[in-house]
Amino acid sequence: MSAPQVTPNIPPEGERPWRWVILGLILAGTVINYIDRQTVSVLAPQLQADLHLSNFQYAKLTTWFLLSYTSVMWLWGAVVDRIGNRRGLALVVGWWSVAEMAHALARGVGSLSVARAALGLGESGHWPGALRTLAMWFAERQRAWAIGIANVGAALGSAISPPLIVWMQLRYGWKMVFFTTGAFGLVWLAAWLAFYPRGTGFQPVGSAAGCRSHMADAPQEPAKPPVPWSRLLRSREVWGIVLARFFGDPIWWLYLNWLPLYLNKARGFSLKEIGASAWAPYVAAGCGCFIGGWLSGRLIEHGWSVNRARKTAIGIGTICMPAGIAAAYAQSPYVALAFISVTLFGFQFWVSNVQVLPSDYLPVGVVGAVSGLSGCAAALGAMIFNFSTGWIVDNFSYTPVLVAAGLLAPVATGALFLLAGRVRVLEIAPMEVSSIR
Repeated sequence: MSAPQVTPNIPPEGERPWRWVILGLILAGTVINYIDRQTVSVLAPQLQADLHLSNFQYAKLTTWFLLSYTSVMWLWGAVVDRIGNRRGLALVVGWWSVAEMAHALARGVGSLSVARAALGLGESGHWPGALRTLAMWFAERQRAWAIGIANVGAALGSAISPPLIVWMQLRYGWKMVFFTTGAFGLVWLAAWLAFYPRGTGFQPVGSAAGCRSHMADAPQEPAKPPVPWSRLLRSREVWGIVLARFFGDPIWWLYLNWLPLYLNKARGFSLKEIGASAWAPYVAAGCGCFIGGWLSGRLIEHGWSVNRARKTAIGIGTICMPAGIAAAYAQSPYVALAFISVTLFGFQFWVSNVQVLPSDYLPVGVVGAVSGLSGCAAALGAMIFNFSTGWIVDNFSYTPVLVAAGLLAPVATGALFLLAGRVRVLEIAPMEVSSIR
């Protein structure tokens, strides 16, 4: 039996041309999201010097972000499912932009930690809202590719951050960096409210020059999520996705939080050298986003089953991610950067296909909730790994951390394949169709 008809897996309607505008906005929002979260890691050498932080204290600072990020992501998914994409993402971005600007008011580690926690609370809503939006606007065969493009924003934001933030820091100081990067989100918020269709009827907002009415393009917002939490939490498929993110995402967060410090402390890079070179692994990650999402969609168009296409792409990403182990033993810092680039290419290749699985298995109306739950697991795994990294680096070195991260990739994919099984629309009995509570 197919999924309930309460929430159809939307498009066509001429494949909804306005979806490209929506995708562009999601991409831009993701870039800003990652610039904002990267600001502390890029400034870490300067913050350590100014605030006299050990590696373990820095780990605690970044853990405040991950703790708040983890604690409410599942809730944001349910909120966006309830109030819709337009209002949900507007709330999310407005929140995190103000929190980012609040970093500029920090006077010490305590106030910086509070601002960091507030940023995590807001940023945790981005991916549940973004994934739900893309699931509504893109057909199944295009969905992984669309999510891959959105993930390019994660890599692009991470790549832009080192040179941009270092330049602003050297020119204006670190407080102005936080104020400026926070303002980026408020500009995006104005664009989102101007261009995303309003309400359940999707009436277009305003009449900006050159914008035609796109009401006909917009898919109908599901009135209520159709599957109760009790049903979701009994699903092996949901737990497969959750555990894959728990074990896999710490790989990304390791380099997101620690790459500048690793280059500074373990490889002797100055702040300027970090700005000149730390972008490279994230460019590789961007290529992984785009190619990974494109590949599985292309295979589906050529007659492959969704199951075979998704698993092939996930497997390719899994093979690439252990390259970080070689980085730990490389003599040249630039060879190490090359191996790290392969790792992040593989991770984004992998995650662009893992993130689309909730919409492959379930109706659109619960994609936000499941994406939030899996994102919560991802952040929890990252928080545990991040906290451990600070202690290990202070007492040993970066080598065991990079080796452990490389070994997480096959564990994550093994858990996914063993628990989730074949990728297909789940069978849901009629009595199980109700709203999430």
